[in-house]
Amino acid sequence: MKPLPRRLLFLGLPAALVVMVVLALRPEPVRVETAPVRRGPLAVSVDEEGETRIHHRYVISAPVAGTLKRIALHEGDEVAAGQVVAELDPLPLDARSRREAEARLAAARAARREAEAGIATAKAAHDEAARTLERLGRLAAEGVAAKDDLDRAETAARQGASELEAARFRAEAARYDVESARAALLEAAAGGVIPLRSPVAGRVLEVCEECERVVAAGASLVEVGDPAELEVVVDVLSSDAVSIPLGAPMQLSSGGLGATPLAGRVRRVEPSGFTKVSPLGVEEQRVNVIGDFVDPPAGLGDRYRIEAKIVLWQAEDVLKVPAGALFRAGEGWAVFTIENGRARQRAVTLGHRNPDEAELLAGLREGEEVIVHPRDRVADGGRVEVR
Repeated sequence: MKPLPRRLLFLGLPAALVVMVVLALRPEPVRVETAPVRRGPLAVSVDEEGETRIHHRYVISAPVAGTLKRIALHEGDEVAAGQVVAELDPLPLDARSRREAEARLAAARAARREAEAGIATAKAAHDEAARTLERLGRLAAEGVAAKDDLDRAETAARQGASELEAARFRAEAARYDVESARAALLEAAAGGVIPLRSPVAGRVLEVCEECERVVAAGASLVEVGDPAELEVVVDVLSSDAVSIPLGAPMQLSSGGLGATPLAGRVRRVEPSGFTKVSPLGVEEQRVNVIGDFVDPPAGLGDRYRIEAKIVLWQAEDVLKVPAGALFRAGEGWAVFTIENGRARQRAVTLGHRNPDEAELLAGLREGEEVIVHPRDRVADGGRVEVR
């Protein structure tokens, strides 16, 4: 072979050196992870912890001052409606005590009249809700009424039935209060023992005063209720409470009840909030959301901890993108896709969102890959390498 000309050798060495320097200084591609844009179900919810409580509870108290006999009942014992749960030996009534007892009897009678009037009001509201539901049911079957209107009517009917039941319970409890106040007044004058009875069938929730001792008028003695009438109380941020509609589905879970959540529905969002300090020491305005079990479970009791997912919106088939791929670009949202080994910024239009995924309205097609959790080194046009 003929040796290369000296001049060609001198020209080739600098060019090779330049190429080596460029390759050495060329930035390494950024290693990234990707995820596909796909279709599937999506739900937006408010996730909080709450507790169960018995919807109708009744506290049996001392109608007058006297000596309470020892209560033999314990928490969890079953009681029947009208069963004697405590006995009170009243102290002799002086003129002042008699006037107070007569005033309590008058107040109990007024409360009973108010409760009985409440039954009529609740029944009228329930009947109106039932008629509306029946009418919308016929229209929905003919394809005239919207499904949302029918869902709201079903929620109103359930709420009306619950309010009617509560009104009847209040009237029954008020009737027992009248009987207790009347018996207290008569037995105190005659010197007999006053039997205190349970107004409802259920279980003993709490024995407030177990030992024999002198108690004042109005002292709480026994609390009873029906464990089958469980409801759920969940406190949420007030900013979330404004977006929770009545009848919203709830997914309820508690340790020991299995992996499948229990179904529930929102019955009431309380109109008044309260201040609560978070575990981080931040004051938050929160609101209680009351829900009912669709099928009350057998293993839960009063004031059990429960995890609640209140569904605000859901759909079974939407185009969605991982929330970790999204970042702000001016006033809108954007993602990075990969084209020929380089990152390309794409503007997207979003719909509903949850912490994990977002509904994609425009900007990408199903099956396209997006960069998840892009690092600061990822830039539009920069070289990237998929891990």
